[in-house]
Amino acid sequence: DPDLQPLLFGLFLSMYLVTVLGDLLVILAVISESHLHTPMYFFLSNLSLADVCFISTTVPKMLTNIQTHSRVISYVGCLTQMSLFIIFACMDDLLLTVMAYDHFMGISHPLHYPVIMNLHLCGFLVLMSLLFALFESQLHILIALEFTHFTEVGISNFFCDPTQVLSLSCYDNFSGNMIKYFICAIYGLLPVLGTLLSYYEIVSSILKIPSLSGKCKAFSACGSHLSVVCLFYGTGIGAYLGSAVSSSPKKDVVSSVIYIVVTLMLNPFIYSLRNKDIKNALRRLLSKIV
Repeated sequence: DPDLQPLLFGLFLSMYLVTVLGDLLVILAVISESHLHTPMYFFLSNLSLADVCFISTTVPKMLTNIQTHSRVISYVGCLTQMSLFIIFACMDDLLLTVMAYDHFMGISHPLHYPVIMNLHLCGFLVLMSLLFALFESQLHILIALEFTHFTEVGISNFFCDPTQVLSLSCYDNFSGNMIKYFICAIYGLLPVLGTLLSYYEIVSSILKIPSLSGKCKAFSACGSHLSVVCLFYGTGIGAYLGSAVSSSPKKDVVSSVIYIVVTLMLNPFIYSLRNKDIKNALRRLLSKIV
C-alpha cells in the first residue's frame, strides 16, 4: 500500500536507530566501567555487537527498498545478505548458550569461577562461536551456489531468508531435507540443549541454597539472560515453524519482523532495565556525555 510506505519507513528507521543506539550504549558502558570487565559483561558486549550487525544486514536494505519503491536485489547481493544474516544469527544463538554456561559456572561453582572463566577461555569461546557461525554460513552458501542464476524469482519476505532461498535449490527433496536437518541439528538443537542443561544445573544449585534471599539473588542474576533466551527462541521458533505450517506470506513477513526487528530492539532494554550495574554505568556515561 503506497500510503503506508512513509509510515513504515519512519517506524522501521526509528526501531533500527533505537536498537543500534541501545546496543552501542551497552557496549560503551561495559568498556568505560572497570568493575564491569568480567566474563558476563564481556559476553554481553559481544552479544550487543552481534545484535547491531544482525539487524544491519536486513533493515537498511528494507529502508532503501521503501524509499526507492524497488524490491529487487542482485544474485550476489542476495547471497551476501543471506551469508551475513546466518553468521550473526548463529553468533546470537551461540553467545546466548555461552552466557548460560557462564551463569552456570558463576552460580554452581562460585569458588572456581574466577579460575575457570579466565580471559583466555572467554576469548576462546567467543572466537569458537564466530568460527562455527562462519562454517554454518559457508554450508548454506555452498548449497546456494549450486543454483542456476535465477532471474525474476520472488521471495515472500523483506530479506533473503535462508530457508526460502534454499527452497529454490536444485537438490532433490531428500538430499535437500537431509542437509537442512543436519544443519538444524548442529546449529539449532545443540545450542538449545546446552542452554537447557545449563539452566537445569542452575535451578538445581539454586534450590540447594538455604536462604530465600540467596535464592532470589541467584535467580535475579540470570533473569535478564533468561528473558532474552525465551524471546529469541520463542520468536525464532514462531517465525520458522509458523512459515512451515502456514501458507500465508503476510504472516511469514510479520513473524520475521518480530523475530529480527522487535526482538533485537528489546534486548538492550531488557539488559539495562533489569541490571543495576548497567543502569548505573549508563547514568555515569550519559552524565559525562551531557
